Amino acid sequence: QVHLMESGGGSVQSGGSLRLSCAASGYTYYRHYRGWFRQAPGKEREWVASIGPHGDTGYGDLVKGRFTASQDNANNTLYLQMNKLKPEDTAMYYCAVGLPRPGYYGATYYLREEDFDYWGQGTQVTVSS
Repeated sequence: QVHLMESGGGSVQSGGSLRLSCAASGYTYYRHYRGWFRQAPGKEREWVASIGPHGDTGYGDLVKGRFTASQDNANNTLYLQMNKLKPEDTAMYYCAVGLPRPGYYGATYYLREEDFDYWGQGTQVTVSS
């Protein structure tokens, strides 16, 4: 049984930083692709970032240059460092894990919800102006 649990969310002022964590259990971490998504009230869930088993990354245009995804394979933990936060970053943030798909090798291939098989419950990030 795969289980993902996010933490690290909270309230911060515009320009501030937060670091989200996603602790995973129940599977062999190193083969999978990992991702971060977010959903603001009244909006669809959107892709934030992905990271591959070898550390390659991809980012959505709205967060590129401000957010950094990383992973600690030894501890089965995924991170999202968020800097220069803006009020429009306010959302519930979810981590996700996807099985590798034959022929699709690279984090930038994993950016749709259907590319991921397991999801956490989310952690709220609120950025005030």
